[in-house]
Amino acid sequence: MPKNVQKRILFAGSPAIAVPCLRLLSEMELEDEGVVLAGVLTNPDRSRRHGPEEPTDVSRAVAELDAIREARGLAPIIQLKPERLDEAARKEVTALVPELLVSFAYGRLFGPRFLALFPLGGLNIHPSLLPKYRGASPIPAAILARENETGICIQRLAAELDSGDILASVSFALSGRETTVSLGETVSEKAAALLRELLLDFTSRAQNARPQKGEAVYCREIKKEEGLIDWTKSACEIDAQIRAFTPWPLSFTRHRGEFLYILEGSCFDSGGLPAKEPPGTVIGIDRERGILIQTGKGIFAVSRLQWQAKKALDWKSFLNGTREFTGSRLGQEFS
Repeated sequence: MPKNVQKRILFAGSPAIAVPCLRLLSEMELEDEGVVLAGVLTNPDRSRRHGPEEPTDVSRAVAELDAIREARGLAPIIQLKPERLDEAARKEVTALVPELLVSFAYGRLFGPRFLALFPLGGLNIHPSLLPKYRGASPIPAAILARENETGICIQRLAAELDSGDILASVSFALSGRETTVSLGETVSEKAAALLRELLLDFTSRAQNARPQKGEAVYCREIKKEEGLIDWTKSACEIDAQIRAFTPWPLSFTRHRGEFLYILEGSCFDSGGLPAKEPPGTVIGIDRERGILIQTGKGIFAVSRLQWQAKKALDWKSFLNGTREFTGSRLGQEFS
């Protein structure tokens, strides 16, 4: 896209994963690369655990970018934080005269009247290889499924969830040790690079957008209770759950009536020996890997864990303060 052919973009996003894309848009405006950041749409400030109201990560980033923009002679970024995308919100957006909507993890659906405000339509950045993992939790879903690869798609916003034509995509391999935190960080940086490529060649990419192919796979919003560990599952399934549910809702079990969070661990090679104890039994330790727990298939080695409302500990420190842990059975009300 030639320089000075400007696209007025409204960026919609809320959590940290969207911040690099916001920074990119501001940088492209500063460098006269065909972008004007018309404004930012983010969720309202919210209080956490009855504390003071706090802005979203995207809102915080706007404040940091404004200082840079001021030094370069650009106006501050206009922020919109509506409770609902109603008529009042549409009027605020219309006043910004945007041409293109770019959304990444905004957290709300856009209706047809809202999308009609953008002559160039709307784009959504989605961290999966669509049509796989449409929905609210594509990053944990890929980890839970123990995928060998995942990716990012930039698609047109459509009436049906995550079903729009794809304008740009990238895939990359997974190591099998990612958590939702680490994979989210990878995605955030790769998404910004992909968005830049798309915007620099927007007209051609828009004209050659391709429909999604294959059977759609959906993922839903994760609930806190899903963090409960089922020790009858295999060690590798439990490992994937713990990584997928980091940082939320975390994976937990019970020990003698108390909640115990299992924060880190790995599958342990038992040499194919058959299980001698029921799933959930703490069978011993490995000096390198940690506390060994029998599962429905294989042994899981726990390296970091945490009692509810207490600090996280490495496995050695945990055992120093917890008597008679070895030989007990996790997942029982009292064991």
